[in-house]
Amino acid sequence: MHVVVLMKQTFDTEERIRLVDGKIAEDGVKWIINPYDEYAVEEAIQLKENQGATVTVVSVGNENTTQALRTALAMGADEAVLIEAPDLSDERAIAKAIVAYLKDKSFDVLLAGNFSVDNGAGQVAIRVAHELGLPHIAAVTKLTIEGNQATGVREIDGDVQTVTATLPALFTAQQGLNEPRYPSLPNIMKAKKKPLTTLTLSDLGLSNDDVAAKVERVEVTLPPKRQAGQKITGTPDEQAEQLAEILVKALR
Repeated sequence: MHVVVLMKQTFDTEERIRLVDGKIAEDGVKWIINPYDEYAVEEAIQLKENQGATVTVVSVGNENTTQALRTALAMGADEAVLIEAPDLSDERAIAKAIVAYLKDKSFDVLLAGNFSVDNGAGQVAIRVAHELGLPHIAAVTKLTIEGNQATGVREIDGDVQTVTATLPALFTAQQGLNEPRYPSLPNIMKAKKKPLTTLTLSDLGLSNDDVAAKVERVEVTLPPKRQAGQKITGTPDEQAEQLAEILVKALR
């Protein structure tokens, strides 16, 4: 079994976002594997441990993205691939680059996070499945694979749904699927010797026109500062009346 994990490197969720000249400042930022992609990496490693799978992690980004790829290797992945394309900005273009890499590869399972914590679009993995003509099950909290059949459990509106698919197929990981492991020091050292291949868009037969952005980011702004809270005093009846007045004004 060959498992391919699509992953992204994102800001640490504890980082404070700063804007400089209308762009998000990246200097001095701590980078991590997108948390939802980390569930996908862990699930792939469990398939390796339980079913003898081989695990490849793939990411699109700049040279700095090797940090996240090395972390995935230290967790237990076998090899990593960086598609070096730092200027790709929209999900369509990123998915197109991944499809160009995967189209002539043999694999059984594609895993990815349900969405990334920076853009939150949740598009790339689903676009890849569509372009490759693969069935997909989104936001799984449990995944079982037996032979060429997979069963995914996903939460929907307070209930759960069980979906089956024939491999090869793509699955996106939701929180609760597993508990990602921390790489041990010996595995971190071993990861430095594992294969990490860097490819360019031209290596994949793609031109700039092929990956031209279809979406333009016009402006990036920080959310408005939270206003100070308002204290309501008086008897319970008086407080209820004041609260009602505040709510009516807010809804106007």
